[in-house]
Amino acid sequence: MSALAAFVHHLAAFALVAALAIQFVLIRDELTARSARRIRIADAVFGAASGVLVVVGLLRVFYLEKGAAYYFHNAAFLAKLALFIAVGLLSIYPTRIFLRWRKGGAPGLRAGEQRRLRRVIHWELAGVVLIVLCAALMARGVGQFR
Repeated sequence: MSALAAFVHHLAAFALVAALAIQFVLIRDELTARSARRIRIADAVFGAASGVLVVVGLLRVFYLEKGAAYYFHNAAFLAKLALFIAVGLLSIYPTRIFLRWRKGGAPGLRAGEQRRLRRVIHWELAGVVLIVLCAALMARGVGQFR
């Protein structure tokens, strides 16, 4: 069961990164109805992957791996958790804009909004890179305190 949970956790993490990368690439160009639809789909995948990561991650922490006491006494895990929350909070801004596009047609963006979207998605990607670093550190026991 632990191996299956780890597999699903990693698969969700890869899906999350792919969805962010797709958003980042598509938001660079002029937005069309087609690209807006693809961005909305990528955002839905990002949200679903995030949900799976939370659920499976909590199952792993509390039931399947070393136990909550181990993880909550590890600075790398706490940093990973804080970064995940930060990326989730950052994702609210793009998602709210993407939801406005549901009516179809080419989306209209206010002045500077596309640049802000790219910047926020870029910060999300940077946060994910740091999450992966924290995961690697945590797996090696770095950051453990008592």
